[in-house]
Amino acid sequence: MRRESDSIGMMEVPEKAYYGVQTLRAKMNFCITGKRLHPLFIRNMAKIKKAAAKTNYMAGDLDAVRMGAICKACDEIIQGQWADEFIVDPIQGGAGTSANMNANEVIANRANELLGGKLGVYDRVHPNDDVNRAQSTNDVIPTAGKLTVLDLIPGVLAELSRLEEALEDKAVEFAHILKMGRTQMQDAVPMTLGQSFHAYASVVNRDIRRIRRVSGELYSVNMGGTAIGSAINVSPMYLSHIVGNLAELSGYPLKQAEDLFDGTQNLDGFVQVSNTLKTCAVNLSKMCNDLRLLSSGPKTGFSEINLPAMQNGSSIMPGKVNPVIPEVVTQVAYHIIGHDCTITMAAEAGQLELNAFEPVLFYNLFESLDTLTGAVKTLVDHCICGITANEKHCRELVESSVGIVTALCPYIGYKKAADIAKEALKTGTTVEKLVLEHGLMNKKEMEEVLNPQKMTGNQEFAV
Repeated sequence: MRRESDSIGMMEVPEKAYYGVQTLRAKMNFCITGKRLHPLFIRNMAKIKKAAAKTNYMAGDLDAVRMGAICKACDEIIQGQWADEFIVDPIQGGAGTSANMNANEVIANRANELLGGKLGVYDRVHPNDDVNRAQSTNDVIPTAGKLTVLDLIPGVLAELSRLEEALEDKAVEFAHILKMGRTQMQDAVPMTLGQSFHAYASVVNRDIRRIRRVSGELYSVNMGGTAIGSAINVSPMYLSHIVGNLAELSGYPLKQAEDLFDGTQNLDGFVQVSNTLKTCAVNLSKMCNDLRLLSSGPKTGFSEINLPAMQNGSSIMPGKVNPVIPEVVTQVAYHIIGHDCTITMAAEAGQLELNAFEPVLFYNLFESLDTLTGAVKTLVDHCICGITANEKHCRELVESSVGIVTALCPYIGYKKAADIAKEALKTGTTVEKLVLEHGLMNKKEMEEVLNPQKMTGNQEFAV
């Protein structure tokens, strides 16, 4: 062990640890989730520290030797090294100070080591004076959060694009299959199975466009604002160049917040991102509920489509196969909806010049992005691509339904159409037969009106 001290007192730190006393104290204080910081969040903190070191060197506030050692240590973290040295819990008090100091101490110790120094002896590179120079937790942590969300969004968009394409493929494949549309779980009017899947593709497309638009909210960062947005302890050179240097390093078109006080205290951009993810989750869950209904049975339900059989459905009922993929996607949707509530409350809870609740916001937002990506990938690979249709059964349901009587209303009137529907339900006789028996239309007129293409409005419907 080695002995280190902070403003609280002296502690023993493992001799070979790259973290220091402040990190260890935070590890002991916050035993919350048992998890570590998101790996992308760690790498983005390192990118910020590297950009800051370069900018401080430009400003003449950091010499080339220390700047080089800090940048080298940051590069190693960005490449995935030293991940085990980031030991603080992602949910922590202090607005993220523990995460920031974890990064400062690891970078400082590694930089000292590169310069021939000893771990825990900060005579060459100091965690606060050098690694954290011209920074505060209050501009580092929200900026790292924004970069991490920007890193995670492409994965979500890629999987949603695959889902949209898979649904469009099914829309084409099922374009000729006539089925019964339903409203409020009751027979409505005919449509095609392809139209159902095209509607699913359309809502996914809207979700993709929403998520792309909201990404722009994250390009504005408050780096340079330090503690509350006043840029205390920051040189003019640093203030005017830090965001540009970070933009070059991150690859994102970052811009400095027009009002650094606003950029430091308000988290509404993250709320907007979360809201788009919640909206997407709601849409996916609704679609998955439909898939479970349409595949229900297989003998006593709708049974209009077949979902791929993925695993045994029961430990007691032989041969039972459950719609496990739509089920798990719906569970992820509930998870994301709950996270959105937490994110909303965390953003609302900030007081005055700082929001201290960023850690739980980021923990939930990163998890929403990760789980949504995984859920959509699972849905595409293990469900949508393998869906088949029971074409004959779909048509039988249409032919046996009274719903097609709606198409006759303009020709025989609502009252007579309603009477025909009641009689069909009571006697089991088809609508077509009853219309002919009552002499309300001749066979040619009725066939024209009940033409599937005309009823569904699908101009490409194959008769």
